[in-house]
Amino acid sequence: MNVRFIVLLVLLPLVVACATNPVTGRRELAFMSEAQEIGIAEESDPQIKEEMGVYNDPELQSYIIDIGQRMAQISERPQLPWRFTVVDVPAVNAFAVPGGGIYITRGIMPFLDSEAELAGVIGHEIGHVTARHSAQQYTRQITGQVGLLALGIFVPEARPFGQLSSQALGVLFLRYGRDDESQADRLGAGYAARLGWDPAAMPGFLATLGRLDEAAGDRRGVPNWLSTHPEPLSRVKDIQPTVDQLKAAGGDFSTNRDEWLRRVDGMIYGDDPDQGLARGSVFLHPVLRFRIDFPDRWEIQNSPSEVVAKAPGADVFMILRGVDKPQGQNIREIALNYMGSAGFRASQGEGTSIGGLDAYMGVYQGQIEGLGAVTMRAAHIRYDGDVYLVAGLVAPGAFQQADSAFVTSIRSFRRLSAAEAEDIHPNRVDLYVVRAGDTWQSIAERSGGAVTPATLAIMNKATPDSQPRPGTRIKRVVTG
Repeated sequence: MNVRFIVLLVLLPLVVACATNPVTGRRELAFMSEAQEIGIAEESDPQIKEEMGVYNDPELQSYIIDIGQRMAQISERPQLPWRFTVVDVPAVNAFAVPGGGIYITRGIMPFLDSEAELAGVIGHEIGHVTARHSAQQYTRQITGQVGLLALGIFVPEARPFGQLSSQALGVLFLRYGRDDESQADRLGAGYAARLGWDPAAMPGFLATLGRLDEAAGDRRGVPNWLSTHPEPLSRVKDIQPTVDQLKAAGGDFSTNRDEWLRRVDGMIYGDDPDQGLARGSVFLHPVLRFRIDFPDRWEIQNSPSEVVAKAPGADVFMILRGVDKPQGQNIREIALNYMGSAGFRASQGEGTSIGGLDAYMGVYQGQIEGLGAVTMRAAHIRYDGDVYLVAGLVAPGAFQQADSAFVTSIRSFRRLSAAEAEDIHPNRVDLYVVRAGDTWQSIAERSGGAVTPATLAIMNKATPDSQPRPGTRIKRVVTG
């Protein structure tokens, strides 16, 4: 777990001028030059890769780069220094940085059913760059002073210990409008069709996204496609005339499904053990060698900088993070200095032992933007050369009711043995041929229950209330 805050500052001067849109040919107001767009991409790329990680599959990376570069070269802006990367996060997403940076998350891969769908996704993101959508949205983001928020999925516009501002990674939170999305869909389908991929894959994947939206699919990690690329089901209808037109023009179109299935077979699904992972209500980190039990049925979100657990249907949270550069002669001083610098006032506290480790546990009062006044039960735990913060927070009036769960969870923090750490393996995508009598539920259960039957169906371009057809080859997720 990377315990550093994400701090990215791209201080590029914005100039207002008129420029010709490369896609429409129309003159429009431009807040940055092409050189500035390229500068943003160059500044952002190493930081995005550092904070998200690059998925460790060189063959897959080369495959994505080849498809992306082929599409970029037939786009309206082939001269940009395009780069294509699969980042190692489980969220279902893809995003574009002004200047030609395209990033596909590991988490989107199992929900793509063919190479043609992959081409549609890549082409869509290329379209956001060629039509300057990402540059325009990025400019609005900067001028609006929108922050990068680690609790963004659970607590929009809130982060414990203050607001963390980021300009470069603000692109992860760009939310495009309906017109921009529709234009990017049309561009992506067009790029794909020109290179021989079936343009019908675009509405096919949009339908998959719509099913995910209806089923409240996985929203861990960075903001997922459903939050940054809105209204997938309505866009299915919008893109259909373009698909019909491309098909009517003739040509041999392919989906290359078998090739895609070969590529996705064996991919990690969900959290990577190297970054820590959730198993039910338990969070395990085999590399840093610790575990913690969060309250039962709480949703756990893992990010490079912290772990957040949320009570179902309530604004009750727990946080686990490393303390960067702890200040103090002992664990008590470290705790009070850290919380004080974050604007929290201690109302009680004492030294203690948690899992055989030196710790200081206290109760603190403070403010969190978006939540208002909160009371926090927080423990600072010294683990070898590091210090970890484990805390529960809630509105003051609900603290007494929540505190026992906070204390129980905090005191569950303990060291993992070497044998326990070695026994933790990721969930992986696996190919399976459906047998007579199989249902989505029986396949999910027999595979270890890593995903719900509904998610398994959606992953295979089916509705949750359908039944798999015997003899078809599908993707499933097997437990580690």
